[in-house]
Amino acid sequence: VSIIVTIVNLNDNSPVFKETSLTRIVPEDTKVNSTIVARDDVSASDADLDIIYYKLDSAVQNTTNYFAIKGVNNPEIYLQKALNYDKFNFTTLILYAMDNTEGVNVTIHTATATINVIIEQADTRPPWFLPCTFIDTDRTICISSLYTGRINMSEMPTEPLTLEPGPIYAIDPDYVLNEKIVYSIVGGNEDNVFSLDADTGNLTMNQVATSSDSYRLQVMATQVNDKQKYSIASVEIKVINKSDHAPYFESRIYAGTVSVGLDPRSFVFQAGDSSSPLMIAALDDDFPDV
Repeated sequence: VSIIVTIVNLNDNSPVFKETSLTRIVPEDTKVNSTIVARDDVSASDADLDIIYYKLDSAVQNTTNYFAIKGVNNPEIYLQKALNYDKFNFTTLILYAMDNTEGVNVTIHTATATINVIIEQADTRPPWFLPCTFIDTDRTICISSLYTGRINMSEMPTEPLTLEPGPIYAIDPDYVLNEKIVYSIVGGNEDNVFSLDADTGNLTMNQVATSSDSYRLQVMATQVNDKQKYSIASVEIKVINKSDHAPYFESRIYAGTVSVGLDPRSFVFQAGDSSSPLMIAALDDDFPDV
């Protein structure tokens, strides 16, 4: 009598990852669709030779949509959405390997691998002049205000000019890198009246202003490591005649008369002279001919 014995492979083993914990450092400017973890590094094996199904999740809130796997049977992890260091710089991915799909009365063995992803800030943004105002919800673009100041005609100040809303100053918004920034005047400096300190941004004068025309300077902040990363700001310097005297009224007391029932905007007349409108005048000895 021949007895044929068929041994059925029982699904009694869980998938196994070669490594259950991995770390990857990913530059912020990594291109979308780039591979973050190669397939071979996160493929699981199964002693039962079952087909393995994969699923990827994130342990850190609001980072799930940035990474994905190539397919249910392909665990290669790739970048699905552009990174932003200011939004997050670390996340933990959980990769599940299952030897069956979900169903009724189905035994499923599961293994997990943890992938720690460290985001490395990249040099992606040009300098920002401060103060500035963000114009996008991601806070990646910041527009500076106009710098303004004033100087007296024919006077030569020895200190840096005082500007509003503050001194000329720029930062590297990629603050972890914090690249060195230098300053220069690139427009509006007719006759070389002004000088801008390359390191501090202090604006000083090389010579006196001889015209009452305002100056509109264009100043540039440039990263030393990459001249392609620069920003331009405007500086308006008004030239005024120096005032040595305060204005004053011709008289300390003015007296006038009005009649009851007058319409709004009616004249007020000088007291004692109903035919002469009351005139209030001020004088300034800096302008004797005015």
